[in-house]
Amino acid sequence: MKGQDSKIELASSGTIFGRLKRTGSTKRRRSTDQKSSHAEPLVEPGLYINRELSWLEFNQRVLQEACDQRHPLLERVKFLSIVSTNLDEFFMIRVAGIKELILADIVEYSPDGLTPSQQLHAVHDRVSVMLKEMCDCYRKDLLPNLAAQGIYIVKMDELTVEDRKKLGDLFAREIYPVLTPLAFDPGHPFPYISNLSLSLAVVVKTPNGEERFARVKVPDVLPRIVQIPNGGSHDLEKVWRFVWLEDVIANNLNLLFPGMTVEESYAFRVTRNADMEIQEDEADDLIQSIEESIRQRRFGSVVRVSIENKMPARIKDILIENLEVTPDDVYELDPPLDPSQLMTLLKLPRPELKDPTYVPVSFMAEEDGEDILSSIRRGDILLHHPYDSFNPIVQFIRSAANDPNVLAIKQTLYRIGKESPLIPLFVEAAEKGKQVAVLVELKARFDEENNIGWAKQLERAGVHVVYGLVGLKTHAKMALVVRRENDGLRRYVHLGTGNYNTITARIYTDLSYFTCREDITEDITEVFNYLTGYSRRDSYKKLAVAPVTLRQKVESLIDREIRNAQNGKPGHMILKMNALTDVKMIAKIYEASKAGVKIDLIVRGICSLRPGVKGISETIRVVSIVGRYLEHSRVFYFYNAGQPELYLSSADLMGRNLERRVELMFPVEDESLAIKIREEVLDTALADSLRARELKSDGSYALISAQNGKVSYDLQEKTMLSRTEAAHTQKPVMREAPLESST
Repeated sequence: MKGQDSKIELASSGTIFGRLKRTGSTKRRRSTDQKSSHAEPLVEPGLYINRELSWLEFNQRVLQEACDQRHPLLERVKFLSIVSTNLDEFFMIRVAGIKELILADIVEYSPDGLTPSQQLHAVHDRVSVMLKEMCDCYRKDLLPNLAAQGIYIVKMDELTVEDRKKLGDLFAREIYPVLTPLAFDPGHPFPYISNLSLSLAVVVKTPNGEERFARVKVPDVLPRIVQIPNGGSHDLEKVWRFVWLEDVIANNLNLLFPGMTVEESYAFRVTRNADMEIQEDEADDLIQSIEESIRQRRFGSVVRVSIENKMPARIKDILIENLEVTPDDVYELDPPLDPSQLMTLLKLPRPELKDPTYVPVSFMAEEDGEDILSSIRRGDILLHHPYDSFNPIVQFIRSAANDPNVLAIKQTLYRIGKESPLIPLFVEAAEKGKQVAVLVELKARFDEENNIGWAKQLERAGVHVVYGLVGLKTHAKMALVVRRENDGLRRYVHLGTGNYNTITARIYTDLSYFTCREDITEDITEVFNYLTGYSRRDSYKKLAVAPVTLRQKVESLIDREIRNAQNGKPGHMILKMNALTDVKMIAKIYEASKAGVKIDLIVRGICSLRPGVKGISETIRVVSIVGRYLEHSRVFYFYNAGQPELYLSSADLMGRNLERRVELMFPVEDESLAIKIREEVLDTALADSLRARELKSDGSYALISAQNGKVSYDLQEKTMLSRTEAAHTQKPVMREAPLESST
């Protein structure tokens, strides 16, 4: 490691807290030197890794999976597609936020000591390297390997005359009618370029030799990868040939500009600011306000322009000037400019090139036909998705909707999905006279329009729909069922770390927990009252609730480990989450490390904590796992001097989760279930020696390999294997359709 504390080399790094409103020329400036000279050691910039660069390091790990030949070939294609999609969102939200600060002339230092301008330059340099690696992965690795398997993505000049004729006929029949060429000259303003749209910059000459510029949008309503009909020598089994749609259009531009000579054409793609600002406290109608914000999203400022690397400077300058960007906002690439569209190749009927099919199972009931509520009465139930089926959650609501003794159903919905089996059940329950209340979070980013549609449908059916609290997103995952029984009313709850989404439940690892423990169900009732009414409750029996008590609860649990370590007792914490960026929480973890507490962090994505700093974080180990499924569960384990406590949560340790969202953390008090989570989720993740990577103090990650003769294994493969073995010895209550390759 080079240097210590603030002298540590910044290889990755930072957090921009909140979304600052534009306030004219207001400036917030702090001298880095002054800040360092008066700060306590735990707030030294060198102790923190920049948030934006840490996220890019996560995307780099995904890219490494695309290059990893241990994966089936089409799964590698999938990972490259995911990298491209991730970068789109990163620019639309994170880079857009940095540029807003710069535009407003606000200098807000990130925890690692960088200004917005410094962060933007660091992002540009890192992304430029990553894009080169993506192109190399596609051209030098994936394309040749796909061709070896009879899957060809070719250029137009590689096709036979016969193939070109077929594509020309296809163009005239199915593509040409959709295209709209837009001229740019003194009589035609520069055309509007929508977010994430791919276009061709076309140069034509008039009969008198004048040069003209036009833009042709590549329609997003058509498949981006066009299959070439097989024929003749290519009419072979398991042979598929494709060409990019933009290449087909470029090869037939003469039909769009009759009487003109097409001189040149070059692809370019635009990414815009998509981070909506919703002034909830000023909105008379929240749905109307969000719908308007969705419409405005497409008009956000341009934050990135991708161009093919052969585009000449004069065309590039036209784009820079008219899209109002800087040269640093332009990224030159070897086509294709949008590799995310490669995901369509996973639809090919080539199972041998994909991950083996896995069928999730559930062993909830010992007796055939036992009602799920009866199962919960017998004891708490834990599900580990996607290894365990999501069906019991649907069955939980279905049973409640059909049970005449159920009086009320309440549930939160964050990311529901375009198709949900739960919505019809809420409608059915309401029609049967039950009290049904559903909180639909309208502000779930990029799901706003979808959630608005569900909310309106539920309202029309008579369901009580609420939209959460002003200024807060409701991210907690909980469902409550109230049932009349012989000894009075009994409440049943489902709590989870993931969304009520049947699609993501097949590709995200999450934990579900069913219980009818009175203390927890009473707390959940109070949380729903907080969300739907005017409850000001600031304490709960078992739950920790953000933004009220969650931060304080986690800090108190860490403080207990610190006291135990200071008193000579072993201290140990294992914290699993998606991201760790909150500066106060990181400082508290550093404090625990300085006290001698052993700390294992399993952080899939962004981690702003810097491990391995002498005297600060020497006892901290940080592991990230990227695999077939997206690691999404949040689990917090505390040794507690030999009396372990384990909690599940909907929250990551980020400022937004702790301060600006409604989140839950709840204890798993059934000892056997807590042990199962510790062994199956935490211990196996820390022992993973195939997919796990360890964070180094310089911000880089290194693959972990088995040592000292130990057997290498993959956390997710091991869990699937154990479920498959159990399925042969126990009769599953429910089985789903086979899982397709995840995204």
